[in-house]
Amino acid sequence: MDFEHSALAQQYIERLSAFMDEHVMPVEHDYHDYLETCEDRWATVPLMEELKAKAKEQGLWNLFMPKDHGGELSNLDYAPLAEIMGRVLWAPEIFNCNAPDTGNMEVFMKYGTEAQKEQWLTPLLNGDIRSAYAMTEPAVASSDATNIETRIERDGDDYLINGRKWFITGAMNERTQIFIVMGKSDPDNENRHLQQSQILVPKDTPGLKVERALKTFNYDDAPIGHAEMVFDNVRVPAENMLLGEGRGFEIAQGRLGPGRLHHCMRLIGCAQRALELACQRVEERSTFGKTLSQHQSIREDMATSFCEIEQVRLLTLKTADRLDKLGNKEARDYIAAAKISTPLTVQRVIDRCMQVFGAGGLCQDYFMAEAYNYARWCRQADGPDQVHMMALGKQLIQRYASS
Repeated sequence: MDFEHSALAQQYIERLSAFMDEHVMPVEHDYHDYLETCEDRWATVPLMEELKAKAKEQGLWNLFMPKDHGGELSNLDYAPLAEIMGRVLWAPEIFNCNAPDTGNMEVFMKYGTEAQKEQWLTPLLNGDIRSAYAMTEPAVASSDATNIETRIERDGDDYLINGRKWFITGAMNERTQIFIVMGKSDPDNENRHLQQSQILVPKDTPGLKVERALKTFNYDDAPIGHAEMVFDNVRVPAENMLLGEGRGFEIAQGRLGPGRLHHCMRLIGCAQRALELACQRVEERSTFGKTLSQHQSIREDMATSFCEIEQVRLLTLKTADRLDKLGNKEARDYIAAAKISTPLTVQRVIDRCMQVFGAGGLCQDYFMAEAYNYARWCRQADGPDQVHMMALGKQLIQRYASS
């Protein structure tokens, strides 16, 4: 097993790290300060547009792009880059590598018609518009995607969509122009996995209403946001159907594999930065006649955090490698393992690191409180811990009980 990054990945690591150090870290607080004083929290921060232009100029754009769709990097190559971006929570958008757009772009690449790609994928790849993925619903346990109740019904040359969705990431942003909506087109089908379809709904379609922004631990994630929204007799043409009726569950599974891993990669960047900041902090502060770094409990916390970060980093890299070599379906056990382990581990690491900052670790002066929030909601996003554990446990029992 080769534990070194490829020469190509190493080149990008150096270039991306230099970009982050030179252009992103110095303005990290400026970004948040702007959001605190601007008139519209859902409008694009001007600073973001300046940074995106620089990233394009330096060839640090669409780094997530799958190799089989013209990208240069494998999942394994991309992993350390996502980790670097993850050190600043809003940084992935600079490089057009932010969720949910990356997953949505992959949906268009894999399942979209040429007309759908021209209308929506091209401007997404250019960073001109944003997108959202509408699956989760407040009235049902959406961890079982077959529970969703939103209806997609054929009406002549159109489809009518009715339902309520929530925690729809990106829906609040002013640049979001297209929603990929999952609903039931054939609710009576005996095969529960063929009841669902996915359909494209432009933001300005009559009957689509974004009702409110939802907060997690009182963070509203502006200017991206998570929204609750209603589809009230929303009418779209039949050609907006993705792949065909009854293929919604299939599309969802194809979309979520790499996306789950991208979250893990970014979270590791959060944890690594938190550890580095904590190690610096404990050398700067003193209690009871010695620096914090001289206390045994502090040393144990830093050591434990290092071990845990390395464990999930190696698991994520191995998962990315299996994804490259075997594809989503054959790598699903490792994807589940990474998704179970990484957010929870990162949550623990950040919690320890916040502790050495005292009350300051809980406030906006440091990135850790918001990063903790990110880690915590990632334990729900793209499927909660329990669903992944249930699926992985089932796979393992079948594998080893029959051997």
